[in-house]
Amino acid sequence: MLSNYLPILIFLLVAAALAVLLLVLGTGIGRYFTRFHDDRAKLAPYECGFDAFEDTRAKFDVRYYLVAILFIVFDLEIAFLFPWAVALRDIGLFGLAAMGIFLAILVVGFVYEWKKGALEWD
Repeated sequence: MLSNYLPILIFLLVAAALAVLLLVLGTGIGRYFTRFHDDRAKLAPYECGFDAFEDTRAKFDVRYYLVAILFIVFDLEIAFLFPWAVALRDIGLFGLAAMGIFLAILVVGFVYEWKKGALEWD
């Protein structure tokens, strides 16, 4: 029984050892090179090579986040549509109806966001 899980255990141990090794190497190399470039200009915060124009704590417009959430929702919709389309012959009419309900719910959410003005940048 243990011999069935031995390859998985070896894989997990090698992955954990590699992760620890890369973290240690990255930290060590980073500290080594920052000793040589310890000048104030390189360590100062910057914005595209210039000094910051405004306060960094300025508020973002909430519409930016709404558009980002819409992108994630509809990106996930596509991720669910592909396996459904591949298995459509096997799942039959029930699968078609279930995906129709799923798409209807997403369309209702999209229309709601559209009506609220989340897609307008005026």
